[in-house]
Amino acid sequence: MVIGIALVLVAASSLSACKTSPIGTSGAGPSPGRSPAYPQSGVLVLYDTGGQYGSLGELYAVQAGNLASHFGAWQAVPVTKYTSGTAQKYLLTIYIGSTYDEPLPAAFLADVAAGARVLWLGGNLWQLIAKYPGIGFQTATIDDAAPTGIRYRGTELTRNANAGGLVHAVLSQGVYSTTLAEAEMPDGTSRPWAVRVGGVTYVAEVPFTYVSFDDRYLVIADLLCDLLAPKTPQRHRALVRIEDVGPHSDPAQLRQIADYLHSRNAPFAVAVFPVYDDAAGIYSGGVPVRRTLSGSPQVVAALQYMQQQGGTLIMHGYTHGFAGAPNPYGVSAEDYEFYRAHVDTAGTVVLDGPVPGDSAAWALGRLDAARQEWTKAGLTPPDIWEFPHYTASETDYRAIASAPGIRARYEQVLYFNGILGGSGTRSVSQYFPYLVKDAYGTPVIPETLGNVATQRFNQHGVRLVPDLLASARRQLVVRDNVASFFYHPFLGLQYLPELIEGMQQLGYTFVSAPSLL
Repeated sequence: MVIGIALVLVAASSLSACKTSPIGTSGAGPSPGRSPAYPQSGVLVLYDTGGQYGSLGELYAVQAGNLASHFGAWQAVPVTKYTSGTAQKYLLTIYIGSTYDEPLPAAFLADVAAGARVLWLGGNLWQLIAKYPGIGFQTATIDDAAPTGIRYRGTELTRNANAGGLVHAVLSQGVYSTTLAEAEMPDGTSRPWAVRVGGVTYVAEVPFTYVSFDDRYLVIADLLCDLLAPKTPQRHRALVRIEDVGPHSDPAQLRQIADYLHSRNAPFAVAVFPVYDDAAGIYSGGVPVRRTLSGSPQVVAALQYMQQQGGTLIMHGYTHGFAGAPNPYGVSAEDYEFYRAHVDTAGTVVLDGPVPGDSAAWALGRLDAARQEWTKAGLTPPDIWEFPHYTASETDYRAIASAPGIRARYEQVLYFNGILGGSGTRSVSQYFPYLVKDAYGTPVIPETLGNVATQRFNQHGVRLVPDLLASARRQLVVRDNVASFFYHPFLGLQYLPELIEGMQQLGYTFVSAPSLL
């Protein structure tokens, strides 16, 4: 597995117990060039657009907004379009300082100085200090020294050295402040990484780059609970998904896994694609193979048994592959279905772009074909969807989001420039430590831990049970989190018991995916 259109995009209402009261409603945003009609509650995301990498600001805004959607409505707009008094109409304003010296409107700086509740990420704090030297910050300068990690709530979180340095913000003498997280520096010292001064919660970087399952990104996810739902109780839930199940699967393995999970009182999901293709006979001595659920009664019976043992079936594409050519390997479950890909000379999977003829009608056609095969097999088509390899075009994401009968997706997600009205060719993948309603308009059930991988494959390294458990332990810093992993049934019970029981020992309670909705 890999891991919209208007200027302002609004996503969603309350999604979970991390929210204590309604903070807004969803709706359509205005078109470029028109003044946005701001609600009286919710979250405002302001982002930079200038400079060579201005397009990154939009992607960061989408990531911030996706996290904010857990709590209610959000809107995003370039900071240069900010008008006086807007921040006071929101419960929280998130400013993402990704472009060095992006010209910040005087109205925005004045509202921050007047006490607006702001989560300020990254650069340009020096503009606020220059205009309002009594704000509580004395200086803010770029320090190229990269921290070795971030300490938050007694937990050491990782930080990739490629993320570069931080903004070193020095507080004014005698100012009242609260240090929320600390950066561990290479020289052995520590300094504030997240600090609160008055209405400003300041974070010394934009923590949406080089993100991992153990990353300082988790601090932002939890700080939003602090800022938007401070009465959120401690609760730690877990999800397990049995992955890449199809007509080729071993029914005995499926039943064995179901029995074990049931014995541990662990509800689970089963990601199923209904048609298996190996057109070149890669695994059958050159003989082409095509199997369907309706033609695999023993697999269907095993799926029904899994449901009886606490399993929820979800729809994992139609063929989990691409007709007519390898994409990149030529076998269902290994190939991408909704995006083109190839393997380069270094053995890295490279995403090439949408499939030929990609359209909303094409994507919905795949969904319809899958549903027909589910029905033909005597199974009820699921209402939860997972894109194969977590990858699709924006068109496909939006098509599935609009499809009647699909109430959620269960995956990590790929986001592209242009979602908020910008342009470019960049994309970013994001995972969520709790339920969100994302920029494509669908509730997204979390997957936060990856999977057990016993050998390196392409650019994906080995990941064993202790690695997943270490990530799950770090993710406990999010006070109401969902730690979620997937597991391939061909591994049998070799690793699953250690993983399930290890997470239960950490204090996680396994729940069903639909229970989050």
